[in-house]
Amino acid sequence: MREALLEMSTIEDVYALPDGERAELIDGVLYMMSTPTRKHQRIIGEVYYAISKHIKEHGGNCEVYFAPFGVYLFDDDSTYLEPDVIVICDGGKLDNKGCHGAPDLVIEVSSPSTRSRDCLLKLRKYEAAGVREYWIIDQEREQIDVYRFEKERVDKYSFNDQIPTDILEGLSMDFPVMNIQ
Repeated sequence: MREALLEMSTIEDVYALPDGERAELIDGVLYMMSTPTRKHQRIIGEVYYAISKHIKEHGGNCEVYFAPFGVYLFDDDSTYLEPDVIVICDGGKLDNKGCHGAPDLVIEVSSPSTRSRDCLLKLRKYEAAGVREYWIIDQEREQIDVYRFEKERVDKYSFNDQIPTDILEGLSMDFPVMNIQ
């Protein structure tokens, strides 16, 4: 009996997708991405706006981007991610294709179809790569888990809280005033 070989995907498979189709690649496994919901997009927009405004008002070296923006965590072609929002404070990691190495802050808006990937696979990848802070915003449960890897701490919040970040001094996301419903 012949054994079936599982063919692993590479970044070239992501690049070969038809226009309009998006996917992430984790350890050679391709995960197709569905069209986000309206609430998902509102959350991303509000979070991006708050971070962008803070950076403009306070200066510094950090830059903020939103999906689709490629993140190549490791120097290989088996993992490629498109987080919802990222902050990068080392401009040397950026080129026209995206971010090469760990962003300082990664924010994912999770849904039932992405929850296990966001909370398990990506969590481990981001920590191993050296991401300093990782937020998982659960839009259905209206909860935010903030992994502060450098402090080896997880803080849990709700959409009724102001949420501080250690990456951008003085910034707290004021979820109660955000227009995310």
